Amino acid sequence: MTGRPLQTLAITTAGPVITVTIDRPDVRNAFNEVVIDELSRVFASMAPEVRVVVLTGAGPLFCAGADVQWMKKSRDYTEAENAGDARAMAAMFRAIDECPKPVIGKVRGVALGGGSGLVACCDIVAAAEGTQFGFTEVRLGIVPANISTFVLPKIGARAARRYFLTGERFDAAEARRIGLVHEVVPGDALDATVDGLVAELLKSGPEAVATAKEIIRTVAGAPRDSAIDYTVRTIARARVSPEGQEGLGAFLEKRKPRWA
Repeated sequence: MTGRPLQTLAITTAGPVITVTIDRPDVRNAFNEVVIDELSRVFASMAPEVRVVVLTGAGPLFCAGADVQWMKKSRDYTEAENAGDARAMAAMFRAIDECPKPVIGKVRGVALGGGSGLVACCDIVAAAEGTQFGFTEVRLGIVPANISTFVLPKIGARAARRYFLTGERFDAAEARRIGLVHEVVPGDALDATVDGLVAELLKSGPEAVATAKEIIRTVAGAPRDSAIDYTVRTIARARVSPEGQEGLGAFLEKRKPRWA
């Protein structure tokens, strides 16, 4: 998938579903430049046969944010070197956010700073009760800049005005209320909940799902006339595509489509 051996991620495959696990439990699955590079490569190079991606963390935690040792190194970076680091991180978030495959976040324990940014890049998020979230950058005298492009469309300016500025932690129920999380379940129900979400996604046409993700990015905030023109062309292509024809045929013939 990526061309080079992975050092910080574990990849497991079950049919058309892959699970990408940040595999650094000794440092609370915190990310550094290697994690950033590997997540970018993995999400930018999904095989055609992959239908669903699950993103999670090894052990009891999702991701505690930036690695302390990595942050120490950045203290000696120039502004230009820090900008390079930030661009690499932005590319990682973008690769996850724009992955044509649906991405499910399977979250437990903590998702802090950039960890909450990873959550925001997932299409659907299931979190265990008791999980702690937070945009904690300001507590370190820095800012949630990179993640804001991906977080704000999820939680809006109102919630950001509180949580970006205070850096306080909040629980999974609050994360659901503000739009960062979709499902909050007991910890022992998290696996089954994610399995149920996977099953629902596998009922959908894979090309249709990829196009639906593109529609969300393109139409949100676009001028109405250009959005209408884009959506007219998009649905016209979908209807005459092999997948669209198969889906309609299956519906009329009262059978499952080939992808289900």
